[in-house]
Amino acid sequence: MTLALLIALLPLASFLTVGLTGLFGGPFRGRGHLIAVPAAFASLLLSLIVCWQATEGLRLNEDLYVWIASGTFRAAIGFQIDPLTAVMLVLVTLVSSLVHLYTIGYMHGDRGYDRFFAYLGLFTFSMLMLVLSNNFLQLYVFWEAVGLCSYLLIAHWYERKSACDAATKAFVVNRVGDFGFGLGILLVFTTFGAVDYQTVFGMAPAMTGVTLNLLGPLAWLGLSGVHWEIGVLTLIGLLLFVGAIGKSAQLPLHTWLPDAMEGPTPISALIHAATMVTAGVFLVARVSPLLNLSPTAMAVVATVGGATALFAATIAVTQTDIKRIVAYSTVSQLGYMMLACGLGAYTAGIFHLLTHGAFKALLFLGCGSVIHALNQEQDLRRMGGLRSRLPITYLTFLAGVLALSGLPPFAGFFSKDEILWAAFQAPGIGAKLLWLVGLVTAGLTAFYAFRLLYTVFHGSSRVRPEAAAHLHESPSVMTIPLVVLGVLSVVAGWIGLPGSTNWIGGLLSGVMGFAGHEAGHGEEGAAHTIVIGLSVAAAVAGWGAAYLCYVKRPDLPALWAQRLPTLYQASLNKWYVDELYDRLFVRPTVQLARALWRGIDVRVIDGTVNGVGMTLWRLGREAQQMQSGQLQHYALFMVIGLVLLAGMMYLFG
Repeated sequence: MTLALLIALLPLASFLTVGLTGLFGGPFRGRGHLIAVPAAFASLLLSLIVCWQATEGLRLNEDLYVWIASGTFRAAIGFQIDPLTAVMLVLVTLVSSLVHLYTIGYMHGDRGYDRFFAYLGLFTFSMLMLVLSNNFLQLYVFWEAVGLCSYLLIAHWYERKSACDAATKAFVVNRVGDFGFGLGILLVFTTFGAVDYQTVFGMAPAMTGVTLNLLGPLAWLGLSGVHWEIGVLTLIGLLLFVGAIGKSAQLPLHTWLPDAMEGPTPISALIHAATMVTAGVFLVARVSPLLNLSPTAMAVVATVGGATALFAATIAVTQTDIKRIVAYSTVSQLGYMMLACGLGAYTAGIFHLLTHGAFKALLFLGCGSVIHALNQEQDLRRMGGLRSRLPITYLTFLAGVLALSGLPPFAGFFSKDEILWAAFQAPGIGAKLLWLVGLVTAGLTAFYAFRLLYTVFHGSSRVRPEAAAHLHESPSVMTIPLVVLGVLSVVAGWIGLPGSTNWIGGLLSGVMGFAGHEAGHGEEGAAHTIVIGLSVAAAVAGWGAAYLCYVKRPDLPALWAQRLPTLYQASLNKWYVDELYDRLFVRPTVQLARALWRGIDVRVIDGTVNGVGMTLWRLGREAQQMQSGQLQHYALFMVIGLVLLAGMMYLFG
C-alpha cells in the first residue's frame, strides 16, 4: 500500500511544487524539470518493484479510506494491484518518465515551461490513480481528471485558435462517451448495490439471463404493453464500452484524436499514444468478468475494434501531416486491441498495448525530433533527405516503423500475430471476417509506415532554405529517450515467446488469467504457421508498395490520385466524417442555440427586464408633470389622495 501510494503521490507532489513555484516564484522557477523529472523516474522505479512483487504473487485490494457513505451506498478511495495493474503501472511511468526527459529539450525556452511540467505531473497522477482504482466511482473520477489534463495540455499554446479548437473538440467528444460510461456505472450500482470491483464481479454470474425493458418508461404514456427486453449485463457492458469508445478514439468518436496533435509533441506521445488513449482498452480488460457473460457485448467490442482498425488505416495512407499519420495509426492500433478483447483474447490485447506503447511513443517523439529540427514544420511535402542530417532520429524511427509494420523480430510482430491468430481460430464466420480485416489492415499499416519513413528521410530534400540552414540532430535529452524506446521496440515483443523466464514475461502470461485466450508461438501447428506467414506477407507487400511508390517511382502516388480522384479525396478528407458531424450535430445545435437566444433570452428575458424598466421610466416621466412648483396643485393632489384613501377604506374596511 505504501509503494502504491508513493507511485501516485510523487507525480502529484511534482504538480503541486512546480505549479506553485511557477505561480509565486522560487528557486525552481523556470527549472521545473529539476523536480518533475526525478519524481517521474522515482515513480517508475517503484512501479518496477511493484511489478516484480506481482510476479511473486502480490495481490492487493484495500481501501485507503471511505470517501462517501450514504444509506446503502458506499464508495472508498482504494487500490487494487494485480498483474493487469502492474503492467499498466510500468507502461504509464516508463513512457511518462521518458517524455519528461524529452520535454527538457523540446520545450526549452517556452514561456509555459513550468506550467507544462506541472500538467504532466497532474496527468501522470490521474492516470496512475485510474489504473490503481478498485471501484467504479474512483475510476470514473480519475477518468474525468485524465480528460481534463488532456484538454489543458492540448491547449498549451492557447494563443493558437487551432489549439483551443482542438482541445474543445477533444473535451466535448469525450463527454459523449463519458455520458454513456456514467450511465453504465449508475446501472452497475442499481443492479448490484455496490460499485467496488470485487463485489460486482462476484455477483455478476447470478445476473445472467436477467433482462430489462428499455421501453418501460413508456408506461407513463399508457403504452405498458410495449417491450424491448435486453440483458442487464449486456446493457451494462455496452454502456461501459461507450466510455472506452470515447477515450480510446474508436468509431464513431475517433475524430478528436487526430486534431489533438495541435498540442506539443511530448503530449502526443504521452497522452495520445501510450497512456490516456489506452485507458479504454484497460477498462475493457478490467471489466472482462462482466463482458464475458454477454456474447452480444463481446461481439460489439470486436466489431467496433475491427472496423476502427481498417477505417483509420485507410485515412493514414494519404495524410500529409507527419503527426496526423501517426495519430491515425494510433486509432487503428487501438482498434486492433479492442478487436482482441472482443474476441476474449485479453492477453493478446494487453500485450499489443504494451508493445504499441513503446514503438508508438518512439514514433511520436521521433516526429517531434524532426519537427524540432525543421523549425516546427510538419508537412511531409517540405521534408525529405533527412537521413544523413538526423542519423539517431532516423535509426530509431526505422525501428519504430518496423515494429509498427509487424515485421519480425520487432515488437509489433509478436503482439499483432497473437491478435490475428485469436481472430483466425475463433469460431464463426464473423471472426474469420475480422481476421481478414486485420490482415488487410496489417498491409495498409506497413504501407503508410514506410511511406512516412521514405518521405521524411529518403529521396531529395524539399526542406525550406531557412529551415535547412539550421538543420541539426536533436540534443541528447531528446535522443536518449528515442534510443531507449528504439531498443524496447526491438525487444519488447520477446517477452511473449514461449518458455520466457524473464519476470515481465511471467507477469504478462498471467495478466488476464481469469479470462481469455492464451496463445503461444509454435504450439498450434501448421495453421498458426500459415497465419504468421500471411501476416508477414501482408506487411512485406505493404513495405514493397511503399518502396515502389516513394523510392523507385515517386510519380506513382500522383498518378493514382488522378486515376481515382474520388477515392483519393475521400481518404484525404478523412471520409468526410467531420463534415457529416458538422451538418448533423454542430450546425443544428448552433442554430437551436441562436433560436433560443433570440426567442427566450432577447425577447422574453431581455424584453421583460427592459419592458419593466421602460415602463417605470415612462411613469417617472409622467410623474414629473405633477412637479409643477404650484402650491395649489400639490394641495389638490393631497385632497384627491385622501378621497381615494377614504373610498378604499369604506369599500374594503
